[in-house]
Amino acid sequence: MTKHNHPGKNEPGTPEPTPGPVAVPSENSDGGYNAGMAVFSYIIGGIIVWSLIGWGLDYLWGTRWIVLVGALLGAAGGFYLSHMHGLTSSRKTTGGNGAASGPSEDGNSNAK
Repeated sequence: MTKHNHPGKNEPGTPEPTPGPVAVPSENSDGGYNAGMAVFSYIIGGIIVWSLIGWGLDYLWGTRWIVLVGALLGAAGGFYLSHMHGLTSSRKTTGGNGAASGPSEDGNSNAK
């Protein structure tokens, strides 16, 4: 086997470049929809699970209010989980309104 040096090819002994990802997510991808569905699933799942636990405790103890506490606890827990997974954080968009979102560079532009 002989090595031929072709124009446009790598030098002998250099590794071939590996291709990058085929599809890079753009601003029109479904990332926001998927994150929203995940948040919805966490919250609804938490409400269902903790309501069932509260319903079971209500049945055992003869009360009627623990199911409501379980539903509220499940909703709060679902939101907490989605927040901890980073699904509720605001994302910086490229086509925003162009308004400044913080103190000015010099710090004195609004001073009287």
